[in-house]
Amino acid sequence: MPREFDPWSVVDVEDYGKLIEVFGIEPLTEDLLKELPFLNRYFARKIVFGHRDFQIIIKAIKNNEEYAVMSGIKPSGIFHLGSKMTAEQIIYLQKLSPKAKVFYAIADIEAWEDNGIPFEVSINYAIENVADLIALGIDLKRTYIYLQSREPHVMRYGYFFARGITYNLLEAIYGEKHLGMYMSAMVQVGDILLPQHPDFGGPKPTVVPVGADQDPHIRLTRDLAKKYARRHGFIPPAAVYHKLQWSLKGPGFKMSKRDPMGYITLKDPPSEVRRKLMNAYTGGRETAELQKKLGGEPEKCAIYQLAMYHIDDEAKVRRIYEECKQGLRLCGECKREVTELFIKWLIKHQEKREKNLSKAEEIIHEALSRG
Repeated sequence: MPREFDPWSVVDVEDYGKLIEVFGIEPLTEDLLKELPFLNRYFARKIVFGHRDFQIIIKAIKNNEEYAVMSGIKPSGIFHLGSKMTAEQIIYLQKLSPKAKVFYAIADIEAWEDNGIPFEVSINYAIENVADLIALGIDLKRTYIYLQSREPHVMRYGYFFARGITYNLLEAIYGEKHLGMYMSAMVQVGDILLPQHPDFGGPKPTVVPVGADQDPHIRLTRDLAKKYARRHGFIPPAAVYHKLQWSLKGPGFKMSKRDPMGYITLKDPPSEVRRKLMNAYTGGRETAELQKKLGGEPEKCAIYQLAMYHIDDEAKVRRIYEECKQGLRLCGECKREVTELFIKWLIKHQEKREKNLSKAEEIIHEALSRG
């Protein structure tokens, strides 16, 4: 495990099996996957590797019962590939049942506390983020998008739950942080339990798709939901966990908005994407001769991970892996192929994104009018 494992400090996770063992995350088994109506690539390729209580969502799907999908975005920049991964899981979980409703938080309070981004600036990022979400395929008829700072139920929940928790417990969960970060964490508890507020239909199964680094928020919320279940009827939220997207620098570096050359945004021009990907870390050997003799190491390659996480064509992704392992594929040609495949998708996405900017602006302005 990394020395610092919290939503703001984690670098990467080297051993997901160890994480399952240490934090009590349940593995996402084949038996569970078989119960879902269909799989997207994140579930099928085991990029989503674990869960907490996902059985309650499967049961709701089978019984045609209402459930919520809760997630959000910290509006501190444009969507990058990690943001895209979470968004596509939200959309997948929404598509599994006509009874699923998405609650999507624009975490402007966290953007201020963690990144110092003024609220008026985060609004502009929020519009961009929501445009990406729409372009990726969210069903707006079954989605509630809101700003943390303008949703009174979230703020009230945050203060209400704070009474049942100590500073020492927060420090044990998140490490030593300034008070504002702890307050931000409490607001996120309010986010996760918002779908169960009486104004939104009361208690219901809720699932939160997150990266492994967000587990502290899930554990804290589940504990508080159990503590206040008798008074409010809360059902402890379920979660599904995905592996973290590396930086383009390779293993050991989490894709982060703080490192412009280490990540790709969904607004990057194709020429910039080419430049970044052609300079990305690979699992290739020191020379072409060694590559042909020993084969490459795709499991260490940022380019192969990009293909595995973001290219739908199963046969193509499998071929990239096998040819690399057998030494039949050199890194330069692989980079060019994966880059062009991704750029082809990106150009289409950017066209959809542009068409939905006005709709996104309308949604955020409506959210601003609340509270």
